[in-house]
Amino acid sequence: MGLLARIFRIPRPESFLYLMSLRTGTELITLSLLLNKVSGIYGLLALLTGIHLSPLQLSMYIYSLIALVITVLLSPHIRIQSPFQCLALACFYILDSVINAAYTAAFAMTWFLVVSQHHSDAAGNEAPGAGGSTIDATAGFTSPAFNVSHVDVAVAADAGVIPRDEAVLLGASGFTTTASGPSLGHGFLQAESIDSLVLICGLWAVRIYFILVVMSYARLVLREHIVATSRTTNPLGAKSSPYMEDPFAPHLAEGKGWKGRLGRIMIGLSRGYWLENEAGNEAWFNRMEGRFRRRVRTEEAADPPGLEERERRRRSGTGPPPPAPQFLGGQGQFLRV
Repeated sequence: MGLLARIFRIPRPESFLYLMSLRTGTELITLSLLLNKVSGIYGLLALLTGIHLSPLQLSMYIYSLIALVITVLLSPHIRIQSPFQCLALACFYILDSVINAAYTAAFAMTWFLVVSQHHSDAAGNEAPGAGGSTIDATAGFTSPAFNVSHVDVAVAADAGVIPRDEAVLLGASGFTTTASGPSLGHGFLQAESIDSLVLICGLWAVRIYFILVVMSYARLVLREHIVATSRTTNPLGAKSSPYMEDPFAPHLAEGKGWKGRLGRIMIGLSRGYWLENEAGNEAWFNRMEGRFRRRVRTEEAADPPGLEERERRRRSGTGPPPPAPQFLGGQGQFLRV
């Protein structure tokens, strides 16, 4: 059972592309998300030019604007390492990926139906699918009377003409298959569709890796926050406990109000991933605890800023001048009355 759990556990990368930290990777991924959502503004501006948009396309552009606002609000907390905002960013990135997958599947099916119609006997009819008319109008299809890829010249006979002197044009379809009507299966079999499918699968493989990086960074921020603010001597909990201490528990500062309730909901979606008390946590906790203890001891041992500045000025000779001799008595130890 333990072997199966290790095989099917969610991967937890410790760096971004083995070159950068998780924080840097999360910042770059969030920047790419911002650039992607800005397209919603240009999509809505296209309405001013008179372009007709289907309800599916319009909903996608409206969602992009909402996602842009949420990303702008959460992105500054990546560097601050706020536990609630980093967790919210990770959960929102997962949700955005699911929504994008739904839109991609819907528009991909429409595109393949339009391609299939272009290579079928129904070419020239109204394009099928959600937003098919807009895709058909902007895809560059010309809907020719005959669907051919090249033209061959053949010789035939005619009355009064030497047979070898007349040319007849014969169209050849090449590798393109035709069908009586548009269908997804026929659209997938087209030569240009295979390239599109490979590109979509490759981009989604990259997207899944980005999800793992953002989740790993949020998990790291949560665990560091638990070590820094825990009221117990061992925030990892008892050895028999499968989970670490919940940072959004009702009795903690982060667990108050609506943020605390929302934080507990997000943690509850995958408590095993965020708070799993796995092997190696003890060494990680001792390393983090030592870091915080050294920081506290350094701050406590440091001299007050005023004493340090006065000592520096005394040694450099730039301090205040000594009192005048008339104000000193005898050996300079007492004032003259």
